[in-house]
Amino acid sequence: MRKLFHLAVVAFSSLAVNAQELKYTDGKNSWDADSLGNHRVVITYSGSEEIARAVIPWRRPDDHPELKRIIIEDGKTHKKVHNVKTEKIDAFSCDILFEPVSGSGTYYMYYMPSKNEGRSNYPKGVYLKPEVTASEIWLNKIKTNTPLSAKATEIQSIDAFNSFFPMEVVASPSEVKTLLANYSRKDMIVFPEDRMYPIRMNDRLPSRWIKKGTAAGFEGKAFRGEFYSFQLGLYALRQLEDVTVSFSSLKSASGLVIPASAFSCINTSGTDYKTQKFVKSITVNAGQVQALWCLVTIPRELKPGKYTGFAEIKARNTAPLKVRISIGVDSQVVPDGAIDEPWKQTRLHWLNSTLYQENKVIAPYIPLEIENTNITLLGRKVKLNNDGLPAGIQTFFNQEMTGYTKTANELLSSPIAFSLVNADDGNPYRLSPGGITFTRKEEGTVQWNALSSGDAIQMHVNGSLEFDGFLQYTVKITALKDVHLSDINMVIPFQRSASRYMMGLGQKGGNRPVSYDWKWEVATKNQDGAWIGSVNAGLQYSLRDEKYVRPLNTNFYLLKPLNLPTSWGNENKGGVTIRETGNTALVNNYSGARQMKKGDTLYYNFTLLITPFHTIDTDFQWENRFYHKASPVDTIKASGATVVNIHHANAINPWINYPFIEHKKMKSFIDSAHSAGLKVKIYNTVRELSNKAYETFPLRSLGHEIYSPGKGGGFSWLQEHVHDDYIAAWFVPGLKDAAIVNSGMSRWHNYYVEGMNWLVRNVGIDGIYLDDVAFDRITMKRIKRALTQDHHSGIIDLHSANQFNKSDGFNNSGNLYLEHFPYLNRLWFGEYFDYQKNSPDFFLTEISGIPFGLMGEMLEGGGNPWRGMLYGMTNRYPWSDSADPRNIWKAWDAFGMKGSEMIGYWSENCPVRTSNPQVLATVYRKKGQAMISLASWASADTTITLQIDWTRLGINPAKARIEAPAIKNFQPAKTFGADEQIPVEMAKGWIIIIKENGQ
Repeated sequence: MRKLFHLAVVAFSSLAVNAQELKYTDGKNSWDADSLGNHRVVITYSGSEEIARAVIPWRRPDDHPELKRIIIEDGKTHKKVHNVKTEKIDAFSCDILFEPVSGSGTYYMYYMPSKNEGRSNYPKGVYLKPEVTASEIWLNKIKTNTPLSAKATEIQSIDAFNSFFPMEVVASPSEVKTLLANYSRKDMIVFPEDRMYPIRMNDRLPSRWIKKGTAAGFEGKAFRGEFYSFQLGLYALRQLEDVTVSFSSLKSASGLVIPASAFSCINTSGTDYKTQKFVKSITVNAGQVQALWCLVTIPRELKPGKYTGFAEIKARNTAPLKVRISIGVDSQVVPDGAIDEPWKQTRLHWLNSTLYQENKVIAPYIPLEIENTNITLLGRKVKLNNDGLPAGIQTFFNQEMTGYTKTANELLSSPIAFSLVNADDGNPYRLSPGGITFTRKEEGTVQWNALSSGDAIQMHVNGSLEFDGFLQYTVKITALKDVHLSDINMVIPFQRSASRYMMGLGQKGGNRPVSYDWKWEVATKNQDGAWIGSVNAGLQYSLRDEKYVRPLNTNFYLLKPLNLPTSWGNENKGGVTIRETGNTALVNNYSGARQMKKGDTLYYNFTLLITPFHTIDTDFQWENRFYHKASPVDTIKASGATVVNIHHANAINPWINYPFIEHKKMKSFIDSAHSAGLKVKIYNTVRELSNKAYETFPLRSLGHEIYSPGKGGGFSWLQEHVHDDYIAAWFVPGLKDAAIVNSGMSRWHNYYVEGMNWLVRNVGIDGIYLDDVAFDRITMKRIKRALTQDHHSGIIDLHSANQFNKSDGFNNSGNLYLEHFPYLNRLWFGEYFDYQKNSPDFFLTEISGIPFGLMGEMLEGGGNPWRGMLYGMTNRYPWSDSADPRNIWKAWDAFGMKGSEMIGYWSENCPVRTSNPQVLATVYRKKGQAMISLASWASADTTITLQIDWTRLGINPAKARIEAPAIKNFQPAKTFGADEQIPVEMAKGWIIIIKENGQ
């Protein structure tokens, strides 16, 4: 439970309304909220009549209370009272009559009962409509002007977290009218408010402000070194545009100063996740409330005392309104800005953090090296042409992905090139490249520009390459005179040998088509590029323009899809064709015919990612066995697992993507796990955010910066407190954790990085488990730096449900998240992946991670353990008895997988094949012995013989024993002769050990 609400509600307060005091109290979960709702009025009746009447001054913040059911319950029997009639219902009061069936005593009036419809994890909270249950006989007994005989004594919420008190207890129209009549300004009123009472309503005033009035300034208390915050509630009496907030210095009586530079307002300015300073334009409509959250860092060296100054609020065409600000500074010095007390909104300062932004090289990558126009990075090299585009791209990984080669793998058969075709004669415009100028040379980043000019058009190229293999291009094409173009295109000429596979542009991972055509459909397709490559050499590209915004993903793509690039899309004239010619696969990214006037500019931006990113660390795969449950440490240790993934919705990590509230329990568990030799990772990603976040309402005050716009709805808490303009996300029924969808790229990523840093330092996490990703590679690099600080493990595994569906815009999870792969340690793909009806090439490209230097796990239906073993994958544990990976882990240990060399079926060097090309073999080789993994894609049961290159295998066939060890739920024990027929069931396989005698 949030401490903020304990402070505000549990001790309860009273509010004078119409000469009647109503207490707002915590119901301590004493009724069934799923059937009766989250709120009730406690009514006492001391008469003896058949009809009781009460007027309830409930001051509700919800719309149309008259459309929601009221249920009266007898406090003695807890049975429903049927004879009930409402005389009047509005947002401020309810006049109700009921039959006091048990005579004098307590009665409860539940006034927002609801039910959840739809999926349990994506509920649609529906409020019950009014019903008539009273009998005609009882109704006829009601007399005009029935006297008041019952009294509302308190309003209870199911728990403190659900309370409306105090910031959602609504002022009446008459109170607001009186307030305005006594206020001289006609443009705005500012209500200073303490940080402990976040402003929640943007269309109504809280009664608390009526009682406080408008004359007082802000009075607060802070500690030295504290990240302090407070609010200014701006109430617009007419539309206010371009609202700004500025601050004076605060001075003490002795002349000491808190400088104005120490203050900021997160609603009007900030630092984005790329470290760019920005100013926000705020418009507040008449009758609306805008919370202005003000931050100040109290200097640690400041002497105690009272410091006074003012804040000045101004809008276009208004006179400044000054608000007195007074902060009493205590003598106590708090560490870390009092970050460990987030209910005081101290962590709002994290929103403007620039932590880990410097682009320092992250292991295992190496610093970039430049020689002339060649740039070398880990396992790869880029050669630049005079126009700034790649003339050649090489990789130096072997086919097994376990090491490097001296001979380069060439990705391109010729340079990547733009063609700007003159519609009048069909010939490309001639552009003369002016050569490359390097503008930045650092270990982590190299940047350059180049200008190619002609009589009619010029092309200005800005490029950059980072240490992980990410190239980013801004290509600015400017018309020097009016031109008519039949096309502007970019051709990527892949070597056929380096472009065997394809993933993206509507294609599932697998063999690249010889011929393929694709068109833009951004409204329904999250597609703007593809990965094309082979296991040890590949290239992902993505087509963008200067207005690119990362779309939503994981079920929400259709709510915020891609923007069609003005350049590449060209009003849906653009597209992609792939044509294989000889040893080249030409990928033509065209934009179609258009006219450009003199001075017109188009941005044909694109990104490239050179794969693989690094070699495969197979020993990491064998040693780090993940356990996906917050079980007792002894249970986890006994399973053979070495790494624990703590999902959300449990006692240690209850609230989705907000692992801060129960951090003490988490630390205790992690300390115990570390003592047992286990590592612990936690679920913490960015996509949605728990409604339990202390900062929910400050973040809401930022408009759509942090939270996406939407139709609202979802679980009752969201409807009652967030009200509207949001997207309801994942919901946990038992915990009633109701998340809200994040908007995409925002300052929340600054907070996220700081939060990770705090968890490493204070809780001791060994990494994170990402459940899909809603941030870009900039944030991923920062997260990796946070997690690996001071030699921490920093393990990151990425889980994704299959994105190739309507809700996700038919993208491939691997293609969607490839920019994050350089910083991952393991993949876990995931729900809705089909491990039974897909090809080996699909496994290799979409699931295994091997072409990118990674390995993975399976999930859906337990995966296919035989096929998974071809790629070194097992399934999630604990999951099911029939797909228990512990049996395979034991086989790994018996063989001694650590130190073995993985040689996959995809490698020309694999020393074992089978007589059936639909039954594949991967070899795990070590001195004097080898593990052979067989898996079948044959359409029926079959038999095969092993075709062994004994020299490559490194085993003397005369001394060899071929045995299949017994593995529970996988295979029986069996001994085979070298030429013996081996039976293979459909969609299954074997693990076979070949040893020399004596091994």
